[in-house]
Amino acid sequence: MTALGSAPAATPLERRYRKLMLAYPRPYRAAHGDELLDVLLESAAPGRRIPVPREAWGLLTGGVRSRIVHLASGSPWRDGVHLAVTAVAAANLAALLPYAGTLPLWTLLSALTLLATVRGWLRTAAVLTLLTGVKAVALAGGWQPFDATLLPVYPTFLQDRPLFMDSDPYLVAGGYAVALAGLLVLRRAPRRRSWWWWAAVVAAAWAGPEWMEGGGTFPISLSRMAVEVLALGLAAGSAYLARDHRWTLAAGIYMTMASGGLALHSDVLTRQHLAYWGVLVLLLVGAAFAPFRQRRHCLD
Repeated sequence: MTALGSAPAATPLERRYRKLMLAYPRPYRAAHGDELLDVLLESAAPGRRIPVPREAWGLLTGGVRSRIVHLASGSPWRDGVHLAVTAVAAANLAALLPYAGTLPLWTLLSALTLLATVRGWLRTAAVLTLLTGVKAVALAGGWQPFDATLLPVYPTFLQDRPLFMDSDPYLVAGGYAVALAGLLVLRRAPRRRSWWWWAAVVAAAWAGPEWMEGGGTFPISLSRMAVEVLALGLAAGSAYLARDHRWTLAAGIYMTMASGGLALHSDVLTRQHLAYWGVLVLLLVGAAFAPFRQRRHCLD
């Protein structure tokens, strides 16, 4: 028997609705969750135990849209710069991760750099970026600062090529310089970023499956390509839904850094390289124009 004054037990339908409503950000659920749940339960057919597929899809898409709009708060340029720095820090860690067995200290410092960036610890992230950047540039150039490292540096997992074999000191320095400059420009601590960035690091670090048949002078892995296409696709979609250019700014900064590798190997690029770069550019252009298209649609 239920105790006097206690709340009735949730029905299976209510529990499933609540799980679907987790797609919405916490502030939205706190302000409108109970009201939305009451409407859904009142409109449900008697005895129903699972949501109608159309309602479930509507809750999921509405939650994603609400989360994206919720993220479009605060200074667009500051948030965009921090998002770009996070992406570059993730790419820098992805370059070192396969060599963690040979470079444990510097891989750890690179991971701490990404952690500090994600959490918004700007000063710590700047110092760590400078330290790991100096070491990475030295390894790319064959120099020996801080400690002696046997060159070339061979991977222990995820990769099958020596460290920075397809790069040069200037290109490596550019990536760390972009991250450091962005951290120095930001004066106030930005919002904390998602933990999904760590999953992106592993996927970007993996060398397989290869996009180029038989390897090639400048191979591109399908895993890294998928991460970058997904990231720029999300940037374009978010810019469209929120009518905000912070994602465009972040994507543009990252693309400027990522395009350096293609420019360095311009003499060996194939149609596959150009098709890959063209997809990224197309997504970047879409992110740049998406807010204007959405705004014009609303005015109509």
